Amino acid sequence: MINFITRYFTSLWAFITSPFRAMWRVICRVFPPREFTVMDTPRGNVYTFRQSSFWRFTKFCGKIGLIIWAAWSTYVFVYHRPLLQKRTQQLEEAKSTHARQMTDLQVYLEKYNELTRNLNVIDDKILNAGDLKDSEKEELMNNRLKTWGELDFLRTRLTEMFTNEEYSAEYTKLSELSTEFELTRAENNELKRRNAEMAEKMEQIATADIQIVDMVSKLATENIDALRDNIKNINSTIATLGLTQKVLINNANKFSNPMVGAAFNPLEFDDDMDPKYQKLADDLELWNGLKKLDTVLPLGAPVEKMRITSNFGTRNDPFTGKPKKHRGIDFAGKIGTELMAVAPGRVVSAGERVGYGTTVEIDHGLGFTTLYAHLSQALVTRGDWVRPGTVIGLAGSTGRSTGPHLHYEIRYKGVPFDPSKFVKDE
Repeated sequence: MINFITRYFTSLWAFITSPFRAMWRVICRVFPPREFTVMDTPRGNVYTFRQSSFWRFTKFCGKIGLIIWAAWSTYVFVYHRPLLQKRTQQLEEAKSTHARQMTDLQVYLEKYNELTRNLNVIDDKILNAGDLKDSEKEELMNNRLKTWGELDFLRTRLTEMFTNEEYSAEYTKLSELSTEFELTRAENNELKRRNAEMAEKMEQIATADIQIVDMVSKLATENIDALRDNIKNINSTIATLGLTQKVLINNANKFSNPMVGAAFNPLEFDDDMDPKYQKLADDLELWNGLKKLDTVLPLGAPVEKMRITSNFGTRNDPFTGKPKKHRGIDFAGKIGTELMAVAPGRVVSAGERVGYGTTVEIDHGLGFTTLYAHLSQALVTRGDWVRPGTVIGLAGSTGRSTGPHLHYEIRYKGVPFDPSKFVKDE
């Protein structure tokens, strides 16, 4: 042996460490040293780093260890955790069963002591009382048999307690039923109290509902009457246009623009609802339509001081002297008199027009437009939105005109009509 060692190895230490050195040579072949270069681009420096075989082997072992640890943790989490939860649940059930059985056992022990005392008393009366009547002796014997029967029942229940896994004591069942009964009764009392409160609140709500409906209905009726008075003077005029107040109201409810708001969505209720709600909804729809109609229609004068010099209809032409139809109303005024929009709308034209001179035309919606002619200056441009009272131009004498004045027209679907009822309040 020594000859073998001295022949192939330089020393005993070399012989002992030869397996490890052989293993290290294998590791070095599998994980040879590695060099890599890193360039610091901003500075232009180049750095060279070297990883030894030992460092590469250590990183490899660390990765393998991490993978093994992750796999084992996953296995434990997936497989053992449900088992642990199941065992914990079974333990809790066992503890609950044990606690119930100990409680039952305590109750049975107390009952057993009571029955034993009763049995001893009965036996003492039977043995020591010689002058008892037969009926009294028979009663004592019956009581003794009854007590023995109860003791036998206790023995049966105790046997069942320790042998039947699904055992549930009679007193426990009764206790649970009693508890459920008490809980149910408490819940019923609470529900009765809440129902009483709800009924009271519903009564208050019903009273408030009646008051609110009556107040809103009264308010709607008053406003409807007031709005009808505002436009009743133009009923004859709109009739000549082939319109009715009802048609105008329906069109107004459907009409919308940035100046008057969105269209009105009518409310509808089921037939089984109180008819007063549908009547209120109809009144609100009528109220909204009349209010929007009163806003949209060009009612009122376009000048602050109104003095009419020529009405709508046939007249002698100031230039030719021959009869000719006058398509609007002329208002007297000096050059520079401010002219105002009578209703909200959008300017559809502003500029020169043959015969009319400088004109401004405003579209108010529902087919109605107003036209201001012979202006000295237009203060709005096409596409502008105007409000009632907005100064849209200054009076002048441009176009086919004999002197400073305002020629004012109201048109329906492009056709002029007599605007006198729209201009005058009377």
